[in-house]
Amino acid sequence: MDPRSLTPALRALRVCLHLLMAGLLALAAVRSDDTAGVAAAAAMGAVYAAGSLLPVVRASQRAAAVWLAALCASWLVLLWLTPEGLWLAFPLYFLQLHLLPVRWSLPVVGLTAGAAIGSYVRHGSALNPGVFIGPLLGAAVAVATVLGYQALYRESERRRQMVEELIATRAELAAAERHAGTLAERERLAREIHDTLAQGLSSIQLLLRAAERALPEGSPAAGHIEQARRAAQDNLAEARRFVRELSPPDLEHGSLAGALERLCEPGQAGPGGPRVRFSVSGTPAELPTPYEVALLRIAQSALANTVRHAGASRAEITLTFMDASVTLDVVDDGKGFDPAAVAPSSEGGFGLPAMRARAESLGGTFTVESGPGQGTAIAVALPLPVRSAGGLS
Repeated sequence: MDPRSLTPALRALRVCLHLLMAGLLALAAVRSDDTAGVAAAAAMGAVYAAGSLLPVVRASQRAAAVWLAALCASWLVLLWLTPEGLWLAFPLYFLQLHLLPVRWSLPVVGLTAGAAIGSYVRHGSALNPGVFIGPLLGAAVAVATVLGYQALYRESERRRQMVEELIATRAELAAAERHAGTLAERERLAREIHDTLAQGLSSIQLLLRAAERALPEGSPAAGHIEQARRAAQDNLAEARRFVRELSPPDLEHGSLAGALERLCEPGQAGPGGPRVRFSVSGTPAELPTPYEVALLRIAQSALANTVRHAGASRAEITLTFMDASVTLDVVDDGKGFDPAAVAPSSEGGFGLPAMRARAESLGGTFTVESGPGQGTAIAVALPLPVRSAGGLS
């Protein structure tokens, strides 16, 4: 393991393991009866130090396994020469559990404990329960400590990933809210321009046409009225251009029918959402931008309610053009609800009250038909605007 990747707690544990290994090797060398035992302890210390210092051991699992095998071999030699070597089994447990996969480390720890017990018996020490309990208990403590730490580490990593995902999701939600606020402001400006400037300029143009027809032939005011009418017409076209530029992006590159059809494409309702079908009835007619914006937003809100609340498997959106009106129907086969029991929306921008307000602001009607277990049908009817000489008013 790269020391730069260690946390302070892991660095402290690593230092403690080094000190434990060094202390036990020194104890084995001091209590050894001959120089062979001292040499074996020194050799094992040299192998351990080499593994701690060589970068290849930290960088490669294969190199770490080779080093661990060499360390265990030097320990077996020390264990053969002196019974004091069995105390080194405890730090070896931690190394084996740390460097080897679980399917290999547990058997190796068991063999290490067996070798420690066998060495104690071989050197003629008196048998007692502690001979067996000590190495096995040390192995159990090491296994519980390492596996417990690994479980805590995995849980910590999961929590860290969840926190990172939460932060990323919060940033995405903030961006989505800013985008939604921008779109809402654009819609409001487009509606205000259409309902005030555009309608006022259209009325001025009609009044100037009437005044132009009422003037006597050769009146000196006719030229001024003609100039005023053309200026009003030019400014009306400019106001309508502003309205088009402020319209929702879904309507910038196509018609209302195209935007609704894209809304019904597979996957737009989200994973597990209903299958949505779109159809157009009647002869499509040109609609003012506020009409298209209102119908699109109502369809989006109705479909969002279907996905969140209805539990429907199918939904259908129908846009119908008639002689004097345009209607939008959104029908689903969900669980339905009691329309009379729906409280006004507290969010100020979504839900049935907001959809009704959009429709009624354009002189239309909004109806909801539903019942528990009967699905839901939402219908919006907007009167088609009267055509004037300057276009749709």
